[in-house]
Amino acid sequence: MHIHVTRGANISLELFFMHGMSISMRGENKMNKLNLLFGLVALFSGLAVGRCIQGDRTRRASEILANVGEDNNEAGLLMVPLTLIQSASGKGAVCLDGSLPAYHFNPGFGSGANSWLVNLEGGGWCNDIRSCVYRKTSRHGSSNHMEKEIPFTGIMSNDPAMNPDFYNWNRVKVRYCDGASFKGEGYDKNASLYFRGQRIYDAAMEELVSKGMRDADQALLSGCSAGGLAVIQHCDEFHGLFSASTKVKCLADAGLFLDAVDVAGGRTLRNFYEGVVDLQGAVANLPKSCTSQMEGALCFFPQNILNNIQTPIFLLNTGYDVWQIQESLAPKSTDPTGYWESCKKNYTTCDAKQIQFLQGFRDQMLNTVNFISSAKQNGLFINSCFAHCQTERQDTWYGDNSPQIGNQTVAKAVGDWYFDRAEVKAVDCAYPCDSTCHNLIFRGS
Repeated sequence: MHIHVTRGANISLELFFMHGMSISMRGENKMNKLNLLFGLVALFSGLAVGRCIQGDRTRRASEILANVGEDNNEAGLLMVPLTLIQSASGKGAVCLDGSLPAYHFNPGFGSGANSWLVNLEGGGWCNDIRSCVYRKTSRHGSSNHMEKEIPFTGIMSNDPAMNPDFYNWNRVKVRYCDGASFKGEGYDKNASLYFRGQRIYDAAMEELVSKGMRDADQALLSGCSAGGLAVIQHCDEFHGLFSASTKVKCLADAGLFLDAVDVAGGRTLRNFYEGVVDLQGAVANLPKSCTSQMEGALCFFPQNILNNIQTPIFLLNTGYDVWQIQESLAPKSTDPTGYWESCKKNYTTCDAKQIQFLQGFRDQMLNTVNFISSAKQNGLFINSCFAHCQTERQDTWYGDNSPQIGNQTVAKAVGDWYFDRAEVKAVDCAYPCDSTCHNLIFRGS
């Protein structure tokens, strides 16, 4: 597979996924190359879903990390070690395979010593026994397969030049090893699968509280993709960990998964989520304000729970989310003739009819966030890009060529909103007006 990242009109980064994992990047110095690379590894984790995509991209991401790991210290990237939650076992809070859950923690300092940024990792979902059995052989189903250390980039960076507002906070990445956005509760004896997402979340929060988070002055829950969905699902719950004097907000990046009609007129993602929720017993942990009104799987969708969130929340999303285009709107099962095959991988090949369909998807997204964005406490940044996840990639979070809406980068928008420097309700004009996007183009199978 070949992924081409267009940055405005002039800089590109290319990854060639071939035997041996050779990598070439153009137009970047070493530091930027590695920041972009690790950001894209995080992106692939967010893109992963189902038994085929999940396994393939997870494996390849790990190989990328192994191949470039020798350059980390030379480039000055912050590498943060893995910590297992030893107390989790007694609570039954374990990964799909029964191994201990884990997190990465970098302590805050200076003015940020009493502020906490907790990031929930993304990485797709599993919706049936086969895909979950496969998942437990990967880092998204077992801590036995997780990297011993990972780079903190983007919003997780400790460099004020790359992350001006949160660089000196206590920064934590909670690893994702359940497959239901930290919401599952169950056990399948025949397949030896532990669906303990909610318990993992609870155990991780309990551990962080014991490390000093209980007394935080400021706290922010963030996450990308399946982690962004987890932020939406857990936002008020996270707020409840703190006293009334703590400033608590939530940031959901690429978590606006819509209950959208696919190109064949069906509901691919709804069917998929039904499998996730039913298999993993997630309905018991979904918001009662929603499940009392509609079936459980529908309450996995942000559009059906956002209006009841009381905690200030910032929604960051691309109007043309590439994961949703490929896996929800136009998966192969809905496109037997291959009419969408090229368009869903490379937006520049879409014809007028396809663009019109994608504009309808963006319109649905804007309608979904209309109510929540009307509240002054909430923030919004919807740019018209073909991408997925923008807070954990350095190039899209904060850099010389980062995406912008009205001369405002993602990092500045989030910072202005969190610290109440300005009200942020940024909605881009429709494609193709934005020349600052870092659009993703996929080539190959």
